[in-house]
Order: sequence, then C-alpha cells, then structure tokens
Amino acid sequence: MAGRIVAADIAAVRERVSIVEVIGGQVTLRPAGGGNLKGLCPFHEEKSPSFNVTPQRGVFYCFGCGKGGDAISFLMETDHLTFSESVERLAGMVGITLRYEESGDGSPRRREDTGSRRTLVAAHAEAAAFYAEQLGSAGARTAREFLAQRGFDRDAALRFGCGFAPDSWDALGKHLRAKGYAAKDLITAGLIREARSGNLIDRFRGRLIWPIRDLSGDVIGFGARKLFDHDDGPKYLNTPETPIYKKSHVLYGIDQAKREIAKQNKAVIVEGYTDVMACHLAGVPTAVATCGTAFGDGHISVLRRLLLDSDAGTIVFTFDGDAAGQKAALRAFADDHKFAARSMVAIGADNMDPCELRLAKGDAAVRDLIADSERLINFALRTTVQGYDLDSAEGQAGALRAGARMVADIKQRDLRDRYVGFLARHVGVDTEEARAAVGDALRHGGRRPEAPARAGRPVAPAAVPNSRRALVEREALKLAVQHPQLAGPLFDAVDATPYGHPVHAAVREAIAAAGGAASAAGGPTWIEQVRSGCVDLAGQALVTELAVEPLRYDGEPDPRYVSVTLASLQLPVIEQRIKAVKSKLQRTNPVQHKDEYLSLFGEVASLEQHAQALREQATGGL
Repeated sequence: MAGRIVAADIAAVRERVSIVEVIGGQVTLRPAGGGNLKGLCPFHEEKSPSFNVTPQRGVFYCFGCGKGGDAISFLMETDHLTFSESVERLAGMVGITLRYEESGDGSPRRREDTGSRRTLVAAHAEAAAFYAEQLGSAGARTAREFLAQRGFDRDAALRFGCGFAPDSWDALGKHLRAKGYAAKDLITAGLIREARSGNLIDRFRGRLIWPIRDLSGDVIGFGARKLFDHDDGPKYLNTPETPIYKKSHVLYGIDQAKREIAKQNKAVIVEGYTDVMACHLAGVPTAVATCGTAFGDGHISVLRRLLLDSDAGTIVFTFDGDAAGQKAALRAFADDHKFAARSMVAIGADNMDPCELRLAKGDAAVRDLIADSERLINFALRTTVQGYDLDSAEGQAGALRAGARMVADIKQRDLRDRYVGFLARHVGVDTEEARAAVGDALRHGGRRPEAPARAGRPVAPAAVPNSRRALVEREALKLAVQHPQLAGPLFDAVDATPYGHPVHAAVREAIAAAGGAASAAGGPTWIEQVRSGCVDLAGQALVTELAVEPLRYDGEPDPRYVSVTLASLQLPVIEQRIKAVKSKLQRTNPVQHKDEYLSLFGEVASLEQHAQALREQATGGL
C-alpha cells in the first residue's frame, strides 16, 4: 500500500503553484507595495485588510489573527482538507503526477489509484451534469413534481444540483462512453453495472438524483429516490462503496455547510436529502445528512475537522418523535463521548421532519426547531426512564439503575452532579438515593476520565519585546527567511548566541538545522523547511509571520544591509561581555593575580577593538 507523498514532489508543488491563484479565488487581493498583496482576512471578521500575500515567496500571513502559511496550508484551513488532500488538489492544478513512498523498500512509485481517482471524479462530474440536464426533459416531469410538492423550485434544484436518471437501461452509460470513459472505470465508479445477461446497464434509472460531494466539493457519488411504481428497488438507492465513496464517511451537504459549520462552531444532523435542502433554504446552513447509514465514527471524524473538537462546539441531531427516532437519538448519545462538541437533539412538532415542517409552517418554524433543541442527555435520560413502569417498585429500580449508568457516563464532573437531581425528579426518588445509584454505577461500570485539555490547540507566539535589540534580531531572521542567498555566509557565521528572545533563538536553530541560509534557494520550500524545523508552535507561527513582514529598509536589500544588520545583532552581546570582563578585572588584584589580571586586560582590549569594528560596520543600521 502506498504511503506518504515523496518530499521532492511536495517541494515541486510548492514551487510551481501560484499562491495568488489559489487565494485569489476566495479573497480580493490588491497591491500593498513591495510586491505584496493585501485583502480582508477569510479567517476572521475585519473591516481594514490585514491579510498579506507575498507571491515571490509563496506565503500568506494575517497580522490580525495570526494565521499564515503557504498554498497547502491555505487549502487546509479554508476547505478543511488534510495535508495530503491539499497537496493532491494543488498537484492536479499544476499538472504534477505525485509519487508515494512504498512501505517496503522505500523507493518512490506512482500510486496506482491516483490516476483512476482523477478519472472517477471526472466521470462523476460528467454524470452530475448529465443528470441535471435531464431534469428539464419531458420524462422528468414526475421528478419535478416531487420537488415542487416539497417546496423546492427550479432555483433550489439548481443550487443542490438535483437531476433525473432517465427511465432507460443505459442512457448514462452510452453518454459517458461517448465521452471517452472506459466501461471498467464506470463500473468501478458505481455508475453502471453488469446485468445477469452480461449487458452493461445504468445503476440509477427513472429516479430523482442528488449528487453527493466530499469536503473539497468533488462529486463522489449519488443518492436516488424512487419515483415510479414499476421500480421494484428500494425507496432510496445510493452509490455503492467505491475507491472514492465510503458511506461511513460521507455527509450530504457538507460541501455547502462546511464554512458555516466552522464559522458557527455548530453542525445540524438531519435524516435525508430533502431535509438538508429545507434547512439550508430556511436559514439553517449548517445542516448535513448521512447517506444510507447511521451516524457513526467516520462521520464524527469528518465533523471533528470542522469543529476542531471544541468544547464550545455544538452538534444538533434532528429526529422524528416516533420509536425509530428515539432509538436513533439513544444511539447518538452512545457515541457522544467520541467528540468534545456539545450534543443537542431537536424533535419536530407532530413528528414532522424539517422538510415537512417547512412546508406546513414556513422557514421560521425550521429555525425555531433548531434554536429550541435540548441537551441530548436530557432527551436520552427522559426517554430511557419513561420506558419503565414507574408505578411499580421493580420498574422504578430498573429506571434508576439505567439512568444512573447514563449519568455516570457524563464526562464533566460538575455537569454529572447536576444531572443527579434531573434523574431523581424523573424517576421519583430523593436526590440522595439517585446520588448513591450514580456512585454505584461509577464504581462498578467505571467512568470516562475528565476530558483533558486538547493537545494541539493553536498557541500564540510568546510575547516578543518591542526593543531595538528585538527588532534587530527579527530583521536578521527576516533576511535569512526571505533572502537566504543574500544573507548567506554572513548570517550563518553568527550562531544563536546573540538572539536574546527564546523564540528568535529557536528560529535561528531551525535555520541551521535546515542547512543554513547559504545553501538555500529560498521560496516556499525553504520557508517550510525552517518552519517544520521549529519544535514548538510559537516558532512555527513566527517563521510564517517573518516570511511576509516587510524589511525595515527602503528599497531592495543589498549585501551592505545584511552586514549592517548582522553587526547590529552582535554588538549588544560584545558590549555585555566587555562589562562582565571589566567587572571581573576590577575585582582582580594585579599583584596577587598578575597573570589573570593581564589576561583579563588583554581580553578587554580585544573586545573593545571588536566592538568598535562592529559599531563602524553597523553605522546606518536600525
């Protein structure tokens, strides 16, 4: 099985991709002087632009919120992709075929499924366009009526890419093969299949179609609703498991909802395609739905990338109030411990789902449904307790034991203590009896530990004093990060000793670990090498900031400016050393310790000479 992307290919992507092209699609950029561009930050609300892009070095940085990086990290932030997914997306943009390290001998090879994935995604895009066009055909009248009866007009159908699969054996297959797609790829994609007769037939026929997209917006599958009585298939039919479609990780609507989910720190889980459409149109743009499977671990992992496991994040489950809906809610509660987000549940009036609610009572009713949601633990406890005969001693004891196990499973201790009273009220026992039952459940069933502070949260760079010395240290590092070939041997000859601030010193060490400025060609690959060489997040953030921050110099930097800056950097250290040696010289008796006194005197003279040379070299500096 192929492993990581070969480092040389990642470097090639960084060098060849245009960061202006990548960012410019989402941010309006305007010239800011010095070859830099500026715009409003896409990561936080602002009125004055503080988001800077430096095309020459392929990096961006926001002086308002501190986010920064290269084209790869920009896609990871805005489209919530993994590192590999971002590299693969950019490689496709610039026509680079990626190689992957093999787990055996370590030799780089092209991953076999890379080309086929591109083919499968392209075939799905072509199929989605075909289905969307067919929705306007005469044969799709029933599909259009289905949408209209549920409150969706033509604009809504276009927004969600709704389509129609003709009631024909091989309409799509013929269309795609005419476009040059091989039958084997279409079978692999799940778009066509082989019938018992041996003929190739379309998987979806005579059905209303919804394209299913991944986080990046690529169509990876379809959901299809039965329309005609002669169709003996299931009511809803989805794409089967394929190399690009894993139903346990697919959430319908995630491509349209991802930014609002990240912005609001909230996700709404509904049960069907029309529910997603209804929520978005009603003003609940965070709604998504599973595709033919129960909400599970894979879906949680997708949402984690958007909610960032924030304790303040919220997930709202919408269920019908019937037995099936209650069962689904209890199953969701069982998975609640797998993510830190706060779980809520919304049960529609008269057991109506969001689509039915919107039709019956309007958009505001859908928004109110989500706004009036209650804690999932409340619903789960109440539903569980009500399942027992509370009028009998046996039933009451059973309800208390079952509820106590649920309360014992609450992560936060203070919240768990509050639900002791909730349990007591609903079972009909006093608080102390409920507390004893929860304590017994904790001892015998064990409880999950208190949620620790999540590792990997963004860490602000350590405060750097705005002193002259700190500015000089920063300027020297900027020269090495932005212009390594210019800084070259002069920079490398000065180790980390003169860098008084720990973060500055850490960046200097990272530059040395990356091979030094003299050996670097510059650009995004060099910046990433230095950034990745920093062991802490503060150092990494500083490298990103240094890569886009203008030098404190009018015009293009030259060798003299490098010389001036490096001299200014070293001078304070030499002056401190002179003070220390002079102090020791004053404490040394020239008669009793003649040799030591003469040695110190000679060292002071040498240091004074070095300091004077640095002062002369530093003339005209910061």
